[in-house]
Amino acid sequence: MYKIAAVGDRDSITGFASVGFSTFSTDDAVEAKKIIRSLANSQYAVIFITEKLLQLIPEEYDRYKELPVPAIIPIPGVTENTGFGLYNVGKFVERAVGSDIIN
Repeated sequence: MYKIAAVGDRDSITGFASVGFSTFSTDDAVEAKKIIRSLANSQYAVIFITEKLLQLIPEEYDRYKELPVPAIIPIPGVTENTGFGLYNVGKFVERAVGSDIIN
């Protein structure tokens, strides 16, 4: 059975635990790479990662973005957002339901 994780700063990902996601708190690029690779090899189908952290490890996003599993999905964090996460969440929703329901 596949699992879902959230990776990023503690303040941004704490709420994900309340809906049953595994959470991994870090602000460090080296640690984030290790976490992503470990999750990718451990039955995690979806990995949400904060924009701020993803900007530190773009090569990890590139490594997995063409693979069906895990889906690495950038999300807005509490601070330092660029809009990339919200845009991508909108695109995933649009792909899943067939129309843009956010705008």
